[in-house]
Amino acid sequence: MSPKNKKRLEKVRSKLDKLDNNLLSLIKYRTSLVNEVLKLKEFKKEIVDKKRIEFILKKIHKKSKKLNIDTKITNRIWKNMIWSYIDYEKRKFKKK
Repeated sequence: MSPKNKKRLEKVRSKLDKLDNNLLSLIKYRTSLVNEVLKLKEFKKEIVDKKRIEFILKKIHKKSKKLNIDTKITNRIWKNMIWSYIDYEKRKFKKK
């Protein structure tokens, strides 16, 4: 790699690092919202809402297409995030 490209790579990676920090802040906020939702659920079986999951994935697919983002990437990200939060909710659920 040329020195010029190496310098460009460092700049882009720096931007990615900043973006990652912003994403972490958003994940923290999302987690706090999930905690609020979890407090409203009375039974553990309410954690997985297949209709809601399907709705979210369809909505993300449409928005991704509209924004010209690779739909495979966004689908994978959201599926992983959804199932990660389902796992989180199951671990945190407390019977009332």
